[in-house]
Amino acid sequence: MRYSGMPAGMWILYKRSFTDRLIKDLGFDKKQANEIAKKAGPKYKEIIAGIPEFEQGDRFKTNIVNCAMLIAFLSSMDRRPDVEEATEYYKNVMSIAVTRMFCRMGGRNKFTEKDIEANKRTAALRAADRNKYSWNMEFLPYSDGSGYEARFSHCGICELMREYGFFDLTPAMCHLDYTMSEMGGASNFVREYTLATGGPYCDCGYKKK
Repeated sequence: MRYSGMPAGMWILYKRSFTDRLIKDLGFDKKQANEIAKKAGPKYKEIIAGIPEFEQGDRFKTNIVNCAMLIAFLSSMDRRPDVEEATEYYKNVMSIAVTRMFCRMGGRNKFTEKDIEANKRTAALRAADRNKYSWNMEFLPYSDGSGYEARFSHCGICELMREYGFFDLTPAMCHLDYTMSEMGGASNFVREYTLATGGPYCDCGYKKK
C-alpha cells in the first residue's frame, strides 16, 4: 500500500492523539512519549508498505490503516500494555473531534437505503478472498426490522495484529465498535462473539435507537 494519500493523512490526523494519550493513559512522561512517536513514524510506513492495495469498493481500508498506527506505537514502547490498558488507550486516541464528526455523519445515514445497499455490496465483494488484510462479511437484517448484523468470518485486523505479535491486544480494537456506535447516535451496538477471543465469527449488531 502506498503511504501517500489516506495513510499519510490518517497519520497527520491522529499522531498527536496517539502521542498525548501515552502520557494520559499509559503513564509515560513527555520525553518518553515523544521518543515513542519518533520511532513509530518509520515503523508505520514500514507496516503500510507491507499491506497490499485495497480493491476499489473495499470499505475497510481505514480499519487496517488504524491498526497499522496502533501497531507502530505498540512496537515503539519499552513496555507492553495489557489488554485493559490498550483498550482505554486506543478508545481515547480515536475519540477526537474528527472521529466524532465522521461517526455523526455515519449515524445520520444509518439504516437508510444507501446504508443497506452499501452493506450488501460489501458482503458480495468478499475482499478477504484476495487480500488477507481485508474482511469477509455477511449482511443479516433482523427479522423484526430493528436493525441488522454484519457478521465477519475473516478479519484483517486479526491478521495484522497476529503478524506483528500483538494478537492478544486485538480486543482493544474490537471495543471501539461500541464507542463509534455511541458517537454515531443512531444505534445500540450488540455483540456476542469476536474472532479475536476465539469466537466462530465477529458479530456486529446494530439496533435502532
